[in-house]
Amino acid sequence: MVDFDVHLLAVLRELAERGSVTAVAEATHRTPSAVSQQLQTLQRQVGVPLIERIGRGVRLTAHGEVLAGLSAGVATAIARVDAAWQEHLGGATGRVDLAIFPSAAELLLPGVLTRMRAHPGIELALVDLDVSEGEFAPLAADHDIVVGHRSDGVRPADQGSVETVPLLREPLDVAVPPGHRLAGRERVGIDEVVGETWIGVPEGYPIDRVLQAMAAASDAPPSVAFRTIHLPVIENLVAAGHGVALVPRYTSGTRASGRFHLAELADVRAGRRIEALVRPDRAVRPVVRTVLEALVAEALDVTT
Repeated sequence: MVDFDVHLLAVLRELAERGSVTAVAEATHRTPSAVSQQLQTLQRQVGVPLIERIGRGVRLTAHGEVLAGLSAGVATAIARVDAAWQEHLGGATGRVDLAIFPSAAELLLPGVLTRMRAHPGIELALVDLDVSEGEFAPLAADHDIVVGHRSDGVRPADQGSVETVPLLREPLDVAVPPGHRLAGRERVGIDEVVGETWIGVPEGYPIDRVLQAMAAASDAPPSVAFRTIHLPVIENLVAAGHGVALVPRYTSGTRASGRFHLAELADVRAGRRIEALVRPDRAVRPVVRTVLEALVAEALDVTT
């Protein structure tokens, strides 16, 4: 029987998720040499090779991958014990690190912060992060909760040990400038807009995936004049007549009146899924559960 050291198991899990000894060292505030020594110690304890050299780095062996997967369950079990003890001592107190992309923050954060006033023992630390949709899950290694998004019709990326908490589906509408030939329309077809000059987001982001799907359906590549991750900039460019754009209905709708017109796409179900991503061992913490509940409740209010 192996007497597992849970601290060494945690290092192995970090290597599985981060991919390199250097990345583990940076994340855990150790030196690369210390991380390597801890991995070697764990390898001696279990008696089978867990890592192997590849080029100038290392990778997990088949044994290492199995043990890294099991270590996630160990971390969650320990977190459950700690969560139960904290609740016994008096409930949810502590810090929660929430990473959220800007337009979701616009939509959800004011209400979430209002709800969190009922929990003065919880400190909410906020980080603005916006990446392509496949890059949100890895951020959960460094943040308690990550609010990300993905486009309709795209399966979630392989998120390994990260849990997904659905928050809401936000439809995407076409924003057109005042005086545009489609400005009075409630619904427009793909063929009516795909040939326009577009204000877009970076490639790989959910909204761009929808635009590319529209182009594929009409066999007409879109002409994208500018790309930015900043939704207010997109809206300002549309309002000034520099193009049309796909924008999230609930978020942009609060600023549309008199500045730009929103029209629903008639022949495609365009939208983005906003969801919270969290490691299982963090999800069981009372403070994290409380913030997740506030996010879910606020998302429900937004859509009803």
